[in-house]
Amino acid sequence: MAQKVVIGIVAGEASGDLLGSHLMSALKGIRPDLKFVGIGGPRMQSAGMEILFPMEKLAVNGYVEVLRHYFEIAGIRRKLRAYFLANRPDLFIAIDAPDFNLDLELVFKQHGIPTIHYVSPSIWAWRGERIHKIKRAVTHMLALFPHEAKLYQQAGVPVDYVGHPLADMLPEQPKRAEMRETMRIPMKAKVFAFLPGSRQSEVKYLARTFIETAKLILQQLPDARFLVPLVSRETRGIFEQALYDCDAQELPITMLFGHAQDAMIAADGVLVASGTATLEAALLKRPMVITYRMPALSWWLMKRKSYQPYFGLPNILCERFVVPELMQEDATPENLTQALLNLVNNTEAVAQLEEIFTALHQTLRQNTAQKAAAAILPYLPTT
Repeated sequence: MAQKVVIGIVAGEASGDLLGSHLMSALKGIRPDLKFVGIGGPRMQSAGMEILFPMEKLAVNGYVEVLRHYFEIAGIRRKLRAYFLANRPDLFIAIDAPDFNLDLELVFKQHGIPTIHYVSPSIWAWRGERIHKIKRAVTHMLALFPHEAKLYQQAGVPVDYVGHPLADMLPEQPKRAEMRETMRIPMKAKVFAFLPGSRQSEVKYLARTFIETAKLILQQLPDARFLVPLVSRETRGIFEQALYDCDAQELPITMLFGHAQDAMIAADGVLVASGTATLEAALLKRPMVITYRMPALSWWLMKRKSYQPYFGLPNILCERFVVPELMQEDATPENLTQALLNLVNNTEAVAQLEEIFTALHQTLRQNTAQKAAAAILPYLPTT
């Protein structure tokens, strides 16, 4: 039996799990002899990956939370490094999670293992000095956004712009009427999708604010209803507890397990925690308000290192404020309510956003998994 070509691979959260599973399928379609080993989530596991550590251990966010879990995360990285140095892979692919992955890549590259970093760290937004470490650690960068490639070319890091897989997956014209019919929601109802994040820490910080916002919207739109997609039992439990604490069990809120895209397609407006979900909302052509809350110290440290006035991906990619952002102290239920209602009640603004987001969709649709696989193939040993 032919020897398997082994790829070490690490994804740190749900968005990386999605990217990883698509990339694995594209690579296996060309090279069936590949074996994937490392850290991933359920999608990568079902694509045939051997999981050494559960991905959830890495999905913490913000300086304070990372410090709290530091020893556990550092222990996982140490064990993973030892495993791959003892069982050398032919290639190592790091999917996002730069704070975890770059130190691994540094060691592996020094030991002659080629390293591919899939998803550029946000050096254009903050901590630009990381480009020097990236150059030492990364054999080849795969960038999801067009403006990133130039930065790596200037720094002498081999790079390919591969587009964003969400742009391949999501329809250019979402079928809203059909989605509402499937979800048994009348077309005339005012529907809001509330996405408080995929990490437990995010939901803890935002759940009460989102619930109080729903209460205020209801005062102005008594027929409004709310869809709240949550990614895990844990995040659902946190949100349910917040409903209880806010004495809000009677609110017209439907909690969903996953189905975030369905909720956004059906919605008139989206309230979304800053992150990949903001890009999903843009690609689904939905008016949105972007928000975030984190521990005060984490926020202060992040603000100090930030180069741009915006945090949400739609605004970053359009290089201007196309949708409102209300972060940290500004993320009050009153402000969020006003911003959401101003947006959904302005048909002209909604139509304009649809145009902007359609153009963005066309730029990012690049057949990403195939492009990424094509960039990776030259680094694999031939059989």
